[in-house]
Amino acid sequence: MASRATIERRDHAVPVQKDPDILAAAARLAGEDMCSIADLSSAEVRAILKLGHDVKRNPREYRHALDAKQMVLMFEKASLRTRLSFETGFSTMGGNAIFVDQTNSPLGERESVADVARNVERWVDVIVLRTYAHDTITEMAANSRVPVVNALSDFEHPCQALADFMTLEEHFGSAAGLNFTYVGDGNNVCHSLMLTGAQLGSNVTVATPRGYSPDIEIVTKAREIAEANGCEIHLLQDPQLAAEGADAIYTDVCVSMGFEHESTKRAPIFRPFQVNEALMQKAAPHAVFMHCLPARRNAEVSDVVFDGPQSIVFDQAENRMHAQKALLLLLLGGLANTASFRSEQELG
Repeated sequence: MASRATIERRDHAVPVQKDPDILAAAARLAGEDMCSIADLSSAEVRAILKLGHDVKRNPREYRHALDAKQMVLMFEKASLRTRLSFETGFSTMGGNAIFVDQTNSPLGERESVADVARNVERWVDVIVLRTYAHDTITEMAANSRVPVVNALSDFEHPCQALADFMTLEEHFGSAAGLNFTYVGDGNNVCHSLMLTGAQLGSNVTVATPRGYSPDIEIVTKAREIAEANGCEIHLLQDPQLAAEGADAIYTDVCVSMGFEHESTKRAPIFRPFQVNEALMQKAAPHAVFMHCLPARRNAEVSDVVFDGPQSIVFDQAENRMHAQKALLLLLLGGLANTASFRSEQELG
């Protein structure tokens, strides 16, 4: 497997300002929404991650890329990583972030989502939403003239998945051909991971209890993408079988926000799906453990695994910022404001 040094050498071989995937994505995605990973082509997912690696390596190159841009974050759910990674990332590129707490007043309650969109678009350059209903995000996007970004809904968590596969690229050099296993609830995170893995050529295996499988619409779409990219999507109900030979094992809480009333019911159902030392031993010797956080220690994952040498959970958390910076640069046309891209265009 390739090391982090390998991916850095590979990425430096083609400077980002000349990379055809990045140039094409910059042209196509400017002004667009990102409500789902399915909104992106495989080349565009690759472009976001390539740019994310460069943003992480060379933050000074991008510190004025979004000068005077305004971003509003409207969150119906509590947040640590999502809020801070978006706010910090945006400010380090010269923009200003405005946070609107919607936890006590869900979008659409005081006035329609469409009317909110028609107001907010006049003041800001991008709208970032963290909501319960996925329809809230798609309705905002349908009525806004500025880009709308899904920072989490009950159906998908695309920014998380982008950061996760950026992290896998750091550790393995490429996601293509990796055997990626998700164990637990077939939830929003699982949905975005399936789509992203398929876009990047990873073989994705999902193991869930009976009745908690991922949405069939997502499964169908992920399999269509996977077929085009020469990889496979497998659904199982046996975590032991799913873990065999895996390069990465990923889990999430079995009770997502909004489903707390099911905690007592779900606990015994998901107990056999805990990621512990025994399960990790089924994976490849070089396997990594992943979690989107926050984790319920000794519930879906044991302390030994969470704090162990195979765990890359805090690398994932860090890369939320870098992957999201890359996404925002593409949606807001920020590359044109960086010295390296300007120089390349002038030479061209």
